[in-house]
Amino acid sequence: MAVIPDAGPAAWLDELRRRCAEHVHGFVTERVREHFTGRAAGTPASTALPEFVAGGKFLRPLFAYTGWCCGKPDDEAALRSAAALELLHCFALAQDDVMDGSERRRGRPALHVRFARWHEAESLGGSAERFGESAAILAGDLFLVWSEQLLRSSGLPAGILARGWPIYDHLRSELAVGQLGDLVNEARALPAWGDVLDVVRRKSGNYTVRRPLEFGAALAGCDEQVVHALGTYGGLVGEAFQFRDDLLGAFGDPAVTGKPVGDDLRERKATTVVVLAAELADRGQRAELAGLLDLDVVDTAAVERWQRLITATGARDQLEKLIDERVHHALEVTDLADLPHQPADALTTLALRCTERVR
Repeated sequence: MAVIPDAGPAAWLDELRRRCAEHVHGFVTERVREHFTGRAAGTPASTALPEFVAGGKFLRPLFAYTGWCCGKPDDEAALRSAAALELLHCFALAQDDVMDGSERRRGRPALHVRFARWHEAESLGGSAERFGESAAILAGDLFLVWSEQLLRSSGLPAGILARGWPIYDHLRSELAVGQLGDLVNEARALPAWGDVLDVVRRKSGNYTVRRPLEFGAALAGCDEQVVHALGTYGGLVGEAFQFRDDLLGAFGDPAVTGKPVGDDLRERKATTVVVLAAELADRGQRAELAGLLDLDVVDTAAVERWQRLITATGARDQLEKLIDERVHHALEVTDLADLPHQPADALTTLALRCTERVR
């Protein structure tokens, strides 16, 4: 179904998301039917995998397709190519939840939890927890393979796809390097702000916004000036997106985030808001921070202490200011780039959606 040409940016993006979701869910359902039909291992996978890919915001495909529209008109094959990035994201989420020990994802039990519960229900031998984690890692591997398969079978000619492969490969490598950097940071008591910001750029900023935009623009054959403008916008909005995500991880409403309140604090993540609080803290606040870092269990009371401390240092307000500054600069860049009307409006809407206080 073609997008209505004169639709406003919000309606245009919502329709694109719906179409991407159909492509991804249909593709995964077909792959599950192909690989798991008649196999005992398919019992949880046949429902868990299609459900897992259905509930996202599809930000990366939306950015990729907006990049495409900076140089080419609406095209269903191009949209399927952009949708492949959602399967790459599902790969990252499945394995990230294992690494973080997260119990929930998108308001549902995380994949490793679902597989572990199935193991217990079937009274299988060995550790249910170990089984669940292993199965979720393998599910992530499938999403990674299927992402490239969907891209190759999207319908775009090989010559056009060839323009996007280098960015797609760089995006995947950058994501893994960022994840490793995140693990290193988590192993430290408190990493430096610069180290955390480097991981933000690799793992989230570039991966969520900049590379998808550059990927779509490369497929469309956009000129160097447009690609540069999109890259600058993407770097700025990508950082702001992660700053907002970190604030939600510390202060977000579980009804909105789908995770327990203060989930990042419970998991002892060295997020931007925690590291910034450490840098802004006075002597007394640093002592309280050290005490919180030494806790064996971060319960509800400890989460509330963390929240009060972060707010008292000024880190929460400072991060809000950094978000506003980056979004403002990003929109200035796209205003000066003379982009086509529809993708330019979409970039404004996407910047606000990525960084709004409740999302």
